[in-house]
Amino acid sequence: MKAGTSKQRSGQGTEIPLFLRGRKQISGALLPRKGKKKMKITEVNTYFVRPRWGFVEIITDEGYTGWGEAVLEGHAATVLQCVQEMKKYLIGCPVHLGVDEALPGIDPQRIEDISAVLYRAGFYRGGGVLMSAISGIDQALWDIKGKYFGAPVYQLMGGACHDRMKVYSWIGGDRPSDTGAAALEKKNAGFKAVKMNATEELQMIDSYDKIDAVLERVAAIRETCGKYFGIAIDFHGRVHKPMAKVLAKKLEEFDPMFIEEPVLCENMEDFKEIAAACNVPIATGERLFTKYDFKRLLQAGGVDIIQPDLSHAGGLTEVKKIASMAEAFDVALAPHCPLGPIALAACLNIDATCYNAVIQEQSIGIHYNKGKSVLDYVTNREDFKFTDGYVQLPVKPGLGVEVNKELVLEENEHPHDWNNPVWRHADGSVAEW
Repeated sequence: MKAGTSKQRSGQGTEIPLFLRGRKQISGALLPRKGKKKMKITEVNTYFVRPRWGFVEIITDEGYTGWGEAVLEGHAATVLQCVQEMKKYLIGCPVHLGVDEALPGIDPQRIEDISAVLYRAGFYRGGGVLMSAISGIDQALWDIKGKYFGAPVYQLMGGACHDRMKVYSWIGGDRPSDTGAAALEKKNAGFKAVKMNATEELQMIDSYDKIDAVLERVAAIRETCGKYFGIAIDFHGRVHKPMAKVLAKKLEEFDPMFIEEPVLCENMEDFKEIAAACNVPIATGERLFTKYDFKRLLQAGGVDIIQPDLSHAGGLTEVKKIASMAEAFDVALAPHCPLGPIALAACLNIDATCYNAVIQEQSIGIHYNKGKSVLDYVTNREDFKFTDGYVQLPVKPGLGVEVNKELVLEENEHPHDWNNPVWRHADGSVAEW
């Protein structure tokens, strides 16, 4: 029997969770059981799943299983191998762990300590690969903790300050077209906002016909969906500062919900200049990986919405801290998530606890999802139903996603090798994708 399912009750008629049974009760306080063995991690497994994701499964000696999503799109094999390398800190050699040699595995409840060990003990730290591996492990650990206590993870992080979460839908592709019709279809399905890629390849100084093409696509959405429908426009890091200022200024007339990655965070000092050139909220952060990266972003200024990715930026443990930092700067949170169901569930648990969370990305119907999509790997699909542009908070213990392991094993037999395309400008130079 798992935690939270016990029917034993206290003398006052209050149901006692299984993990508290057998403890002494003094003045209403439940004391730890003497000699109680700590739970231990016994297995860490990784899986490739289409279209471009990687899953992590952590199993304990008490029968609890946690799932995480560890992937850096286009580098799934590297990240999953990094998870395997990190196993020594979870179930491996005591020399690496700094613990008593009698402990063959680490207690999965010690999430903060495990996060610190994975980040700090390896000497080299940060970056997309290491932090994505840590992210998947962290998600799985929180999934275990929630299942152990019989509660959704957000209840263990202070509880919810939202009753539901607003979501948006993607339209178009890498080179979007027919945006008006696509946005109207999403509006008719109940969504209150969409996001689209803004432009194709754009050189540092480029032709204004490409700018006009962007304006026409956005105008088509505004005309078909009305003045107050949300439009997020993703520059995708394809635009450099000279043209970003031009495009951002010209987009003002359409009242976008936000523009995303007008320039790459490598040039985060430019955000203030772009913000001064337009009256449109600026969002960014999917290619930042630690609270230290976001510290520099927030100090640089000019950004209105941060978009940490729960599968890239250290999982729930790190992103919760990042979100709190942003709130102190009066900056909103909209987690990046063009990924799978575990990542989405992790995002929703963080959203639930963060006052500054405003909207959630999700990838159902996104152009990247070929062969398989988000809900294919979920057995509790009803918990991810979108109604009037919102999704309910997770209801099941843990992250709130029940994974179809049979399908995961089947997918892993034929590992995907997804990579983004390589684009080039007319002059032959490499273009940002």
